[in-house]
Amino acid sequence: MSENTEFKSVEHILEKLSIDDKNTIKNVLYGKNTYELTISKDALDLAKQFNIELKTCGFQCQKEQTRLPKVVRVGIFQHKTPRETWANILEMREAMFKIAANAIEVAAGAGVNVFCLQEAWNMPFAFCTREKQPWCEYAESAQNGPTTIFLAVLAKKYNMVIISPILERDEVRNDTIWNTAVVIDNHGDYLGKHRKNHIPRVGDFNESTYYFEGDTGHPVFETEFGRIAINICYGRHHPLNWLAFGLNGAQMVFNPSATVGALSEPLWGIEARNAAVANGYYTFAINRVGTETFKNEFTSGDGKSAHKDFGHFYGSSYATAPNGTRSEGLSRTENGLLVTQLDLNLCRQVKDHWGFQMTQRLDMYADLLPKVIKHDYQPQIIKKQ
Repeated sequence: MSENTEFKSVEHILEKLSIDDKNTIKNVLYGKNTYELTISKDALDLAKQFNIELKTCGFQCQKEQTRLPKVVRVGIFQHKTPRETWANILEMREAMFKIAANAIEVAAGAGVNVFCLQEAWNMPFAFCTREKQPWCEYAESAQNGPTTIFLAVLAKKYNMVIISPILERDEVRNDTIWNTAVVIDNHGDYLGKHRKNHIPRVGDFNESTYYFEGDTGHPVFETEFGRIAINICYGRHHPLNWLAFGLNGAQMVFNPSATVGALSEPLWGIEARNAAVANGYYTFAINRVGTETFKNEFTSGDGKSAHKDFGHFYGSSYATAPNGTRSEGLSRTENGLLVTQLDLNLCRQVKDHWGFQMTQRLDMYADLLPKVIKHDYQPQIIKKQ
């Protein structure tokens, strides 16, 4: 299916229903008690000027008697690759920087405090090709590379925490490459990084040709706007990955991704949402958008013909509250910015309500897991004698 024949979004289809039917369906699919945010005319005009779909969602939270609200605005941004994939790297970088700068300006106008880009946002998602050149040239230092330097200026200018997923070059340790998310605080300072924990080996996702599993554990970054963590792409398929960020105190977990419709779209609206419910934090699922075509054909190892594109990256980025209520998704076909407003107090309120953390029995699983990883492990299966 070509990009031109892709449907816009599930929400676009729901708009064809009557108002009553649409609201009933949305309440079932997405949960109740969300609201649209008030956005300045200047931000709305900028979004239109930059051709960015701008959606908003506010999550309700009960006021407490002993704690003040901890209100945060979060922006997540999805975008297409603006040039042909084989464009000169420096020219591609500049085009990507312009797209990001425009989106961050809109986000700032909408009052965003924390902003997250998609996986490997500043390059084509070329890992399907298995070619080392020129793609490895996109790798750069997490702390001192051109992308971090560029975004640090914007983070300081707009008093905004920015999460920047990039291809990292570890120049200290033998030029090793990693899939990494960089966190820049609202003063423009490098706060730290997290490397992707789980690497896919399915379909055209040939990422282990370029980098292996990360070695940074499950870090949670303390910012002025709350504790954040990044579960990069394929890690969303692993419940223990989500769990570990929660155990380390995350209040907001971002899932910057690059995934295509033929492979994962039925799972997309489920996994980050389930993680929010199970772990009592907010989740943000960000997917790139568009179809990226490469010069040379490659195969998927499935017996089918060689091809030049990965498939359609279906966007549909969304946010979920700890109680399972979620926003509408962004478009499947266009650049988009989702701005959400949330109160971090809801994390504890939901934990008190459901008791999932109180009843999760970590001691029981801590006893099981060391046994499972041993080569002589015997599953606990009871058979009739």
